[in-house]
Amino acid sequence: MSTHPLDPALLDRAAAWAAQDPDRHTAAQLVQLCDRVRSGEPGATAELADRFATNLAFGTAGLRAELGPGPNRMNSMVVRRTAAGIGRFLLNTAAGAYRPRAVIGFDARHNSERFAHESAAVLTAAGIEVQLLPAPLPTPVLAWAVRALEAEAGIMVTASHNPAADNGYKVYTGARAETGWGRGAQIVSPVDAAIAAQINHDEPIRDIVLAADGWEVLPGAAAPDSIEERYLDAIAAVVPEPGVRADAQSEALIAARESLRIVLTPLHGVGGHTMAQALGRAGFSRVRLVPEQQDPDPDFPTVAFPNPEEPGALDLALALAQQTDADLVIANDPDADRCAAAVKFPLTGWRMLRGDEVGWLLGERMAARAAPGAVLANSIVSSRMLAAIASSHSLEHHNTLTGFKWISRVPSLSFGYEEALGYCVAPALVRDKDGMSAGLLLADYAAELKATGSSLPEVLDELALKHGLHATDQLSVRVADLGLLSTMMQSLRTAPPSALGGEAVTEFEDLSLGATLPPTDGLLFGTVNNTRVIVRPSGTEPKLKCYLEVIAPVATASDVPAARATAAAQLERIKNELAALLRG
Repeated sequence: MSTHPLDPALLDRAAAWAAQDPDRHTAAQLVQLCDRVRSGEPGATAELADRFATNLAFGTAGLRAELGPGPNRMNSMVVRRTAAGIGRFLLNTAAGAYRPRAVIGFDARHNSERFAHESAAVLTAAGIEVQLLPAPLPTPVLAWAVRALEAEAGIMVTASHNPAADNGYKVYTGARAETGWGRGAQIVSPVDAAIAAQINHDEPIRDIVLAADGWEVLPGAAAPDSIEERYLDAIAAVVPEPGVRADAQSEALIAARESLRIVLTPLHGVGGHTMAQALGRAGFSRVRLVPEQQDPDPDFPTVAFPNPEEPGALDLALALAQQTDADLVIANDPDADRCAAAVKFPLTGWRMLRGDEVGWLLGERMAARAAPGAVLANSIVSSRMLAAIASSHSLEHHNTLTGFKWISRVPSLSFGYEEALGYCVAPALVRDKDGMSAGLLLADYAAELKATGSSLPEVLDELALKHGLHATDQLSVRVADLGLLSTMMQSLRTAPPSALGGEAVTEFEDLSLGATLPPTDGLLFGTVNNTRVIVRPSGTEPKLKCYLEVIAPVATASDVPAARATAAAQLERIKNELAALLRG
């Protein structure tokens, strides 16, 4: 029998929800769950209570949650009410001066297409001009379309790299609804609060009008001017084209791209076709897609977790790279806004590059060709190496809060990144992270290096020699009870460690006080040897995340391997200390 008392009011709320639910599948799920509660099934009451614990709200990644009935899940009820609120916000912002436009995209997850069509129907009925992407396409295509089509809003139905059971809703603002550097970026305060204020979570679903038609479906793959083709035309500019006339430099560039052997995986997501087309158009003819993962599949059958950062996610790609003697592995997450890479190191073999390492490589590449006045930026939890790279090229550098919605708003941004595999190499096109343009630029860099007898690992060594060896790592402490996150953060606030890894802590900043950046829930610790640790609750998952960085001086190229080993050992010591401290 259940240890939770029967709550008639909760059952009444659930019954009222099920009676309105336009999705018969989730309505039936909720009725069955209520029956399990009444029968006293262990855990059923807690599950029902969680589904009705709160209303989904805009967070770090928009709306994101497990699919299922209830206001704390992703479902048709939540989507329709959210779309209605976005419609009210757009109309209020326009104030009758113009007809707002929204562009809507979706990935291949369960219910993504349904949620996109429901959103289009709600917004169209409200008087919004709606353009719908023609098929499941990557998030960067939608983000590009918001700017290219001069839309006031963009909606992308995706849960990015979350588990198969989840879905989500990313919202962008642009054109006349957004001014300045944030045009085309994901929403931040106060826009998120303004939209949230327009969402009536108790609004009867029957009162939300759905248009039967009236929205425009943008040209699909069969059309010469398809939205995907237009996006590909745009991002082609991130890599130089060979010259019009045949000369040694142009021929070398063409040969370098043709010779590079690339293994590509979209991890069962929607980026495979688009990324392969981007590479092929640029002259990369030796691209092999991981066959088991090349087609969209909402169940992600070959991975435990569809995130390139997770252990095992790139095993199939690395195996194919080994078999084919590849030069580079490129992996996109399921909605292709992130880019992971793996390369073969001379002594240790194949390994995935850390998100910071890819950021350094792309940052060095972008800084070398940046115009005066350009700015490089990264989130505060990312490595400090990019600041050193910017300084060496006489460029400005900015730190931002975690999340690309902040990085993308940096004025005069030329390149931005976050350590969680997010990179913006063409902010004039996509004011967000874009795993495909980033992958294209990285492939081009690898090709040119190969042609000169160098490699991406060699560039990493050169950066270490120039700026000091920067080594980064993470520790994540997952919790079952979200309340534990606040408890652990408060414990660190009131009793911060006096030393980390044997180094005295000489700097402590409570980031919630907003001394150097806008307030955010996080703690920063710095040691006498310039080691830095930042601790913060995850914005998308129930876990506490610790970001570690050690900087070791390097005098000569021969010192790099020893410095790397020393830094790795120090990172491991600090991780062990933090794990013990956080788990009490």
